[in-house]
Amino acid sequence: MKTFAPSYLKHQFLIAMPHMADPNFAHTLTYIVEHNANGAMGLVVNRPQELNLGDILEQLRPDETPPASTLQVPIYLGGPVQTDRGFVLHSDECSFQATVALEGLSLTTSQDVLLAIAAGVGPKKSLITLGYAGWEAGQLEAELADNAWLNCPFDPAILFAMDSEQRLGAAAKSLGINLSLLTSQAGHA
Repeated sequence: MKTFAPSYLKHQFLIAMPHMADPNFAHTLTYIVEHNANGAMGLVVNRPQELNLGDILEQLRPDETPPASTLQVPIYLGGPVQTDRGFVLHSDECSFQATVALEGLSLTTSQDVLLAIAAGVGPKKSLITLGYAGWEAGQLEAELADNAWLNCPFDPAILFAMDSEQRLGAAAKSLGINLSLLTSQAGHA
């Protein structure tokens, strides 16, 4: 009998298929931070909220007026779990109190990265989310088998050099797929 190691999707993008019914994930592009036998964790990277970094800093430090530049820094809805908790995906040239290295990328969950970005001394490239997406053991694999998602290699240009509304289509295009040509009936023949 042949045994094979499961293929995990850490450091890849997940593309929601057009027929994705879950409103938390319809039309989303998710970066997979961790995926192993215990489950998976990811951050939705194409769903900006009404909030900006200035709003967050006002909550963290009500006595200080945040720099005007922070009003231009969007905050993304990273997923439906712990929506009050911040996660910053960023370029890996600097590290903070709670930073994890991810193959040319870093993830920081401590507030010092937000203060550094506000002060203009943070990472060169960053994307800030509130909340994350989580899957139990085997759940993401089952959803992939059910054609809920496509996965593709991570591309920093998609994450950091494109407007949020272009990211999903660009990730699909990297696989040679035009999502608008896929109908919601896919996989139901």
